[in-house]
Amino acid sequence: MPRIRIDAVLVQAVIAGALSFAHLHDLAEAAGQDGWKAWAYPISVDLLLVAAWRRMRTTADNRAAWAWFIIALAASLGANVATAGLLDLNDVPAWLRILVAGWPALAFLGGTLLVHAPTAAPEADPKPAPVPAPPVVPASEPAADVMGERAPEPAPELPAASSGEPAPPSAPAPAPAPAVTVPPALLDHARKLSDAHEAATGARIDAATLRARLGVPAPLADAITTQLA
Repeated sequence: MPRIRIDAVLVQAVIAGALSFAHLHDLAEAAGQDGWKAWAYPISVDLLLVAAWRRMRTTADNRAAWAWFIIALAASLGANVATAGLLDLNDVPAWLRILVAGWPALAFLGGTLLVHAPTAAPEADPKPAPVPAPPVVPASEPAADVMGERAPEPAPELPAASSGEPAPPSAPAPAPAPAVTVPPALLDHARKLSDAHEAATGARIDAATLRARLGVPAPLADAITTQLA
């Protein structure tokens, strides 16, 4: 079974509330508010105190809440001091009767302003702007060097010297075909085309097909086909 713990602060709050409630009732009754009206005054003061305190806890700009809290606290403390023998309750002055009579309207105004005062809406977090994706640059293939370098032609052979009789004229030898040099970059590109052609058809690429794919002269296509073989 849980033990009941008595809170000293709570006990003090109950005592202070009860005494202040009674003093407010006695002052209102002395000022001409009899019956249930005298009991409504302490309730009105306490409600304004609570509304001002709640407003101070829920808003950052609480200057108005502090002002109404001080007004309600002054009314409560004033009733406590006035009923402590400093004021003749049988002969209440006119200004105090005016304050007591006008208190309900003042309390209603303060409670309405506290409850319906606008509160600052929380700022929404700005969404970060989408970062555009970098443009994709297609990889450029190395330009094929279609101009093959020609090897220098050999010098013509001189006729051998004879002893006395002129040698019969011999038939001219056929000129050797010029050698074609294939650039390494073009050879690598042709090898890739050959591998792709073989993977697709199952046969090695021929010179005509390679020439059509590369757009090179026939001698250069033959030289590349020879090196790929």
